[in-house]
Amino acid sequence: MLKFLTSFFTTIVQAMLQLLTSKKHIIQNLLSIYVKTTTGSKLCLDIDPKCKVSHIKGIIAPQMGLQPDELKVIFAGKELGDDVVIEECDLGQQSILHVVKIKPQNKDESHLSTNTSKLLPLTESLDDSMFFESNIDIIPVTERKVHFYVYCPTCKDLKQGKLRVRCHFCKSGAFTVHSEPQNWGHVLTPKQITGTCENDPELCENILQNQEPTFAEFYFKCSEHVSLGEGDQAVPLDLIRPNLRQLQCLACLEIPKTMFTFPCQNNHIVCLDCFKQYCMSKLTERQFWQHPEFGYTLVCPNGCPDSFIKEVHHFRLLDVENYERYHRFAAEEFVLQSGGMLCPQPGCGMGILADPECTRISCQHCKYIFCRNCLQGYHIGECDLLESIPYNDSGYCNDELSCRLKNEAEDASRTTIKVITKPCPSCKTPTERDGGCMHMVCTRAGCKYHWCWVCQTEWTRECMTDHWFG
Repeated sequence: MLKFLTSFFTTIVQAMLQLLTSKKHIIQNLLSIYVKTTTGSKLCLDIDPKCKVSHIKGIIAPQMGLQPDELKVIFAGKELGDDVVIEECDLGQQSILHVVKIKPQNKDESHLSTNTSKLLPLTESLDDSMFFESNIDIIPVTERKVHFYVYCPTCKDLKQGKLRVRCHFCKSGAFTVHSEPQNWGHVLTPKQITGTCENDPELCENILQNQEPTFAEFYFKCSEHVSLGEGDQAVPLDLIRPNLRQLQCLACLEIPKTMFTFPCQNNHIVCLDCFKQYCMSKLTERQFWQHPEFGYTLVCPNGCPDSFIKEVHHFRLLDVENYERYHRFAAEEFVLQSGGMLCPQPGCGMGILADPECTRISCQHCKYIFCRNCLQGYHIGECDLLESIPYNDSGYCNDELSCRLKNEAEDASRTTIKVITKPCPSCKTPTERDGGCMHMVCTRAGCKYHWCWVCQTEWTRECMTDHWFG
């Protein structure tokens, strides 16, 4: 009898342990998603990724007082068919599905109906320059190759991205597109693709006020962290693409898996490592351009025209130290091109915008007062009569000896600069001539002024005739 009871209880314990293990396994594989209706309510569901869309309709329909066949589920600009499996839709944890009631369709709108038998995953449809046709079957999750790259503000790094779509007017994700985007222009340029907004018209006031068509608005999300809601967005890096054609890097001649494509006519490519080296080299030489529309940016290293990098978030590929340097140089270049100046006090460099006729400049950051013309401490009289004004890092000397030593070192530095350099006539950048002809070209980005080393004026044919070399 004792043996029987022992065997009985052992069997029960094993069954309970197996059940708990089974439940734990199931819980670990559940997908938590949000289902949003047109009334504004949001429901949280924990579902098996292998279930179908019809299963979700069966859960939501009773809560909306409708039948499952009266609903349609929308995700990423497409209506999901009943036979679509959830794990094939590229849903991440806490993604949002939109469930709307099917509206009666007018005859005039029959040509705009969406084919729900197959789902085109927008996150996989972009090639180097074109989208695939919309009749391609769903690609299994394990075989997908992401074609989009983004800078994620949450992860603070280059990440793989997902393409999403919403209504241009009311920003609702309950939106289906009328046609597939065919290139980056359709995605990045507003009002290129029309669609149907399934949102409640009373909640979409802008549509009622505007007579123009309802346009799709495309945006990107990071695919490598849990969704933070509809406001969770990432910056698309459209120049970073998969190297599907197995092209060689312009610099190292290797064939990278991921490439950086310059926006020039010939679409020159480099690998990401070479692009970083190119950026750091140009940054050290202060060879970035201050473009009036695109900001502090670069062009194709091959010198191609109209090849400015428009999205400056591509420079996030630099490490933290160099990216901070990029930001500092960009601010300084903006100040200089705006007619301002930088505080000459060591350790300051504050940008100052002052009246062009004012020669007495006071830095609001370090309180240093200096002459606009010679960038030395402010003085009365000609700049050539200037005597050094002693100061330390705080703007004042602590003792007579340190003041004298500091002034002597600064005088020696200024004397050396005056002897071996001449200022560019355009931007006043000190320039050293280390050989060659007398034709000088300012190396500062945005200046590129051609001038004569002898005359210190613009380079002319007379300079070429009289003292081109010597």
